[in-house]
Amino acid sequence: MLKIEGVYPALITPFTADGGVDKEGLRRLVEYVVEGGVAGIVPCGTTGESATLSHKEHEEVIDVVVDCSKVPVIAGTGSNNTTEAVEFTKHAADAGADACLLITPYYNKPNVKGLKEHFKRIGDSVEIPLILYNIPSRTGQNVSAGTMVELASEITNIKGVKEASGDLKQVGAIIRSAAEQGLDFTVVAGDDFLTLPIMSLGGKGVISVAANVAPREMSEMVAAMLKEEVEKAKEINIWLFSLFEAMFLETNPIPVKKAAEMMGLVATGGVRLPLGALSEDNEEKLRKVLEKLGMMK
Repeated sequence: MLKIEGVYPALITPFTADGGVDKEGLRRLVEYVVEGGVAGIVPCGTTGESATLSHKEHEEVIDVVVDCSKVPVIAGTGSNNTTEAVEFTKHAADAGADACLLITPYYNKPNVKGLKEHFKRIGDSVEIPLILYNIPSRTGQNVSAGTMVELASEITNIKGVKEASGDLKQVGAIIRSAAEQGLDFTVVAGDDFLTLPIMSLGGKGVISVAANVAPREMSEMVAAMLKEEVEKAKEINIWLFSLFEAMFLETNPIPVKKAAEMMGLVATGGVRLPLGALSEDNEEKLRKVLEKLGMMK
């Protein structure tokens, strides 16, 4: 069974100059983050631009990452279309993914009954662990602590949540309630800025944007927290903080893809419409941060 602990890059999907998926670039990026010491990899999430990948591309990205990764793969397979989410999740399981990440259905804004049935149908379709993803800023709907724990108790292969609500009280309530009920359930941060606060409440790591470009430093920071070396973790967090800020100069993953290009990790940092290129002013700000941190080639 997958132990959900440590740093998992929310992997970008590199594109070629003509806008296709750069499969060789994807393999090089996987190699880079694995060498950086990450615990696992998350392809086809928000940072991977899953919203603009075709069905075929989505499955191909997961196939490539599973094929070349030496660490566990948590495949992003969520959708606001339950049938599509089931198809993606079954494909990921058949491809050899170790778990799947499922975002709360967006735009539809399901009621609790519909939400439970959505995740139950996905859970019944596979045997691998499922990690839920709560990010109200993207979905327009928060999954409360009570509903989260109910889902975990009723659907046996739900084993954790990527918590990006920004509500530390809610995070603490999830961790406490899951522990009181004896559930095998792990909380990981869904926001680089809140990794340390969430881990101080009992979280076990982060699904990280910054780990695309700083996998070693993110891994060292989280490892220090897991070993209760809080002062060391705080020092690394302070060093990384300007990078965290730079990663969100504009909508994710625009800045992180440009950073990967500047560092020579990918051939091009292009994004797909409706996302646009990083502004010139923000590109200069990003460059200065990378130079200051010694991350440029």
